[in-house]
Amino acid sequence: MKAGAEPGAEGLLLGVDVGGTFTDAAVVAAGRLVTAKVPTTPEDQSRGVMEAVEQALARAGSGPSEVARFAHGMTVGTNALLEERGARTALIATGGFTDVIEIARQKRPELYRLCRGRPSPLVPEALRFPLLERMGPDGVVVPLDHRSLEEVLDGVAGADVEAVAISLLHSFAHPEHEQHVAAAIAERLPATHVSVSHEVLPMFREYERTSTTVIDAYLSPLLRRYLERLVEEAARTGLPEPEIMQSSGGVLSASATARHAAWTVLSGPAGGAVGAAYLGELAGAHDIISFDMGGTSCDVAVVEGGKLRQTAERTIEGRVLQLPMVDVHTVGAGGGSVGWVDRGGALRVGPRSAGADPGPACYGRGGTEATVTDANLLLGYLGGESSLAGSVRLDVEAARRAVQALAGHARLGVDETAWGMVQVADQEMLRALRVVTVERGIDPRRYALVAFGGAGPMHAARVAEELEINRVLCPRAAGVLSALGLLVSERRRDLARSVLLSREELGEERVQDAVQALEEEALQEVPDGRVEVAYDLRYRGQAFELRVEDVERPDPAALRERFDEAHRERYGYSDPEAELELVNVRVAAIAGGAAPKLEAKARSGGTAVRGRREAIFNGERMAAAVIRGELAAGEEVGGPAICELPESTVVVPPGWTGRVRDEGTLVLEREAT
Repeated sequence: MKAGAEPGAEGLLLGVDVGGTFTDAAVVAAGRLVTAKVPTTPEDQSRGVMEAVEQALARAGSGPSEVARFAHGMTVGTNALLEERGARTALIATGGFTDVIEIARQKRPELYRLCRGRPSPLVPEALRFPLLERMGPDGVVVPLDHRSLEEVLDGVAGADVEAVAISLLHSFAHPEHEQHVAAAIAERLPATHVSVSHEVLPMFREYERTSTTVIDAYLSPLLRRYLERLVEEAARTGLPEPEIMQSSGGVLSASATARHAAWTVLSGPAGGAVGAAYLGELAGAHDIISFDMGGTSCDVAVVEGGKLRQTAERTIEGRVLQLPMVDVHTVGAGGGSVGWVDRGGALRVGPRSAGADPGPACYGRGGTEATVTDANLLLGYLGGESSLAGSVRLDVEAARRAVQALAGHARLGVDETAWGMVQVADQEMLRALRVVTVERGIDPRRYALVAFGGAGPMHAARVAEELEINRVLCPRAAGVLSALGLLVSERRRDLARSVLLSREELGEERVQDAVQALEEEALQEVPDGRVEVAYDLRYRGQAFELRVEDVERPDPAALRERFDEAHRERYGYSDPEAELELVNVRVAAIAGGAAPKLEAKARSGGTAVRGRREAIFNGERMAAAVIRGELAAGEEVGGPAICELPESTVVVPPGWTGRVRDEGTLVLEREAT
């Protein structure tokens, strides 16, 4: 996480993150952090955004005209993809290749469940149009047939589609046919959104390129309408144009983002990971695991040396998206996750969530199903006398009725059911944490766990114990850390292109030409940015490649040295005699974000009120200290204790102690065992 200038006389920093249950806002100026949390408005997320902004600015005693930077992360594209409610989309592909999005890769979702199917393609067969043309690696093989193009245009015009995806063979190297088709559609159907694969993903591998382009076309009209409403509302109230969080962990202008919705599918989780990296740096922890448990899901990611791990491909509900993005793993375990009993009588939790409406039963908004939040309330981790962020009052009896109904199906007592629900949810989150650590050769014991989201700090210590992690960081702004992450994010534009160079073609001049072309394009979006370059390499004959970075000069000898080293690290051996192939070049233009200094209350200014209540730890009921309000710098907490902070609740089990750092982060440490 690279730091930039801190805010000062130039104005306030504003970040707003839309989650599945709540919309969070954070305002920072001169070290002071002011937050707001309101229920998400699924029918129009911009309403919740503006309501959160209004509340946060009012609490800060400021007006919209004082905001210098407005950064926004959202779930518009994510939800539309998961719920399959994007635009009606057509696909134009080279004749004979229109079914590539249905054929996909010959991998079963589950090895031993032969009947388990894949999700249906976003573009049905009737909306896939073959075009008579063909490019090869060296250029035109079959010229573009204009009669075929007219037939395709007639078919698309008569199909009443909102968007068109164009993915022709070898367009990553020879885009001329795609450019011609896109121009023809723009002339014939000017109101129709067009996504072309050589712009969305100029890389080889036909299925991945087509899948990504289809997702981009499917989501872009919806995202564009949302951003137009948001920009209009922001301008009306005097706010600057919002910068939108990309899946890569950086922000871009709303106008640039509206062109390609695929860039933002992981917008929300990326903001949280960036915020965790920033708070980890402030606490002196450069190797961390971010643990974001909200109302709907739990997102986890790894930060090494202060830098977020990246990935170039992600599968979302069986659909491949191949773009640069933060390596976040998500499971459906959140505070609103619904408990249920499967056909074998086992207690289960999620992935279905009660969401923002009606929400958990204890919210008193009409929900009747038992959720993890209801279980936490009955276990004593939440108090009926307290209110959650967003002014949500908790109804203990409603929670008890919901859990009691589930307990009847599970043939357990109410307390047993509540304890079982949080244990099941913990195991789901542990599975996600093991995916990003143990399964990738990372020893989690060397890392600190940064817990945030409204529910993360309640579960963090138990989860850490399972992974033998001895240090947990609970930020002062844990409940709105994703919003804080947005306003400290760098401006960033990532580009990649397949070059497929080997033997005598793999020369420094050829590589530098490819880098320069991408660099110029990236700097158009981020003109004041620094440039970072990475290379995807493999031994000739291998099916997949490894990424190498920090190469001063892209000459073959330097690339060979770095790749052999990376290959040894990953696979335990290298082959210096094997022929080397450069597959992809990756360039990122990055301009530093803000680095506000955060300060906890001074010891004389703490507002915490102390009390006690019973809570269940490890299945045993015991008295726990309750600390309600904002903790001051230097304050210490010993478990068992429950800290009800302004935006989240921290559970400190027996055997753990905590101390508040100067920036307000509560650091929990496990006693030696």
